[in-house]
Amino acid sequence: MASKKIRRRDLIQQIVQERGAISVGALADMLGVSTQTIRRDLEMFSDSDGLRRAHGRIELAEDRLNTPFDQRAGTNLVGKRAIGEIAASRIPDGATLFISIGSTALGVARALHRRKELTVITNNLSAAMALSEEVSNRIILPGGELRLPDRDFVGEEVVAFFGRYRAEFAIFGTAGVDADGGLLEFHQAEVRATERLRRNAETSLLVIDQSKFGRLAPAMGGNVTDIDLVVCDRAPGQAFAPLIGNLNGRIIFAEDSE
Repeated sequence: MASKKIRRRDLIQQIVQERGAISVGALADMLGVSTQTIRRDLEMFSDSDGLRRAHGRIELAEDRLNTPFDQRAGTNLVGKRAIGEIAASRIPDGATLFISIGSTALGVARALHRRKELTVITNNLSAAMALSEEVSNRIILPGGELRLPDRDFVGEEVVAFFGRYRAEFAIFGTAGVDADGGLLEFHQAEVRATERLRRNAETSLLVIDQSKFGRLAPAMGGNVTDIDLVVCDRAPGQAFAPLIGNLNGRIIFAEDSE
């Protein structure tokens, strides 16, 4: 099997694992190929892959459907709590900050519960709700359709939304980190939203757990070496040692700091 086809197969599987289901047309747009190519790719999958085709889309088999967001946010609790505490320690009372989507960013929001008078600009409804318990905070959300079950806002409207504000800090995650440090997402709209909030913030904080190193996703964003501070739960495998070295101390392994 050709290497491009193998890589595309891996990406399709990861995208479906992330989203639960996706149409053939959306996959074709995302991967930059024709719908006919995607349909041929889908023929490679077997029942053992845990995917099934249904009415112009591919989805997880019933026994592998994605768990609700709250349950996913409950995975790796120790690591995410440690990441959240380290990142939150950099945020003072009265700060203005962007918070992006994802369960690790939500962990940071929960760790900020002792802060007061924050201005929070976010497309992460769960993060907004966590920070709404402190009535001195100001919380700004975009309009549009809420994506369920993740409870977040995505799309070009969110890119424009972040473009209307400036912040002292930007807190965000990523779907994957490539071997060369490239930050990967599952859709270009997510890349553009992250790049916009990062450019509009004085200090960028990338919050990820070590499982994101080496994880594939089709849309290329910035590079981890462009980030002001990376907070991770623990060090990735030896293959990423040169990349970690290139960060010149701008990465903190939260579980080692406890």
